Amino acid sequence: MKVLLVNGSPHEKGCTYTALAEVEKALNANGIDTEIVWLGSKAIEGCRGCRACSKLWKCVIDDQVNEFMEKAALADGYVFGSPVHYASAGGALVSFMDRLFYSSSRKLAYKPAACVVSCRRGGASATFDVLNKYFTINNMPVVSSNYWNEIHGNTAEEAAQDVEGIQTMRVLGNNMAWLLKCIEAGKAAGVEPQKEKKVLTNFIR
Repeated sequence: MKVLLVNGSPHEKGCTYTALAEVEKALNANGIDTEIVWLGSKAIEGCRGCRACSKLWKCVIDDQVNEFMEKAALADGYVFGSPVHYASAGGALVSFMDRLFYSSSRKLAYKPAACVVSCRRGGASATFDVLNKYFTINNMPVVSSNYWNEIHGNTAEEAAQDVEGIQTMRVLGNNMAWLLKCIEAGKAAGVEPQKEKKVLTNFIR
């Protein structure tokens, strides 16, 4: 089993990475393979709404989204990490997730997911809410911890001193490993989720 952890911060080894690395350690201790994917510091274009992905089965913009999509199809779970920018997720990660979920939601569906957020002081719970909504409209079990998945600090060194935040990440990793193993055991016993074709309705005046 493998979990992909996405670092949506423009800083490769900052506070968000510190949080993800703690989740990764717990997953590895439970025998789960991992990979941390850093989106980088380059701009990521937002969704164009062209719907070309419905025919191409990938995003028409060929960048990190399509690269990740190939890995995501083979992964068993995901953790998306973001710093807090104006009480919300970083713009690059939002653009990334908009396009990822719009173009390849079926590759992610029914796989456990979680998000982690890092902030200096405030805005963490609002960012946490924004990111979780991607999972809850895509049939993905949301993995929880013993508190909201947030860590506080202005630098990686400060984040590492947030004892409660570090514990939250560790518990998150343990809980994700447990859920992945439960799903694996369920599949082995022939237990699968019941699936329905999506019904779409439009509201008009």
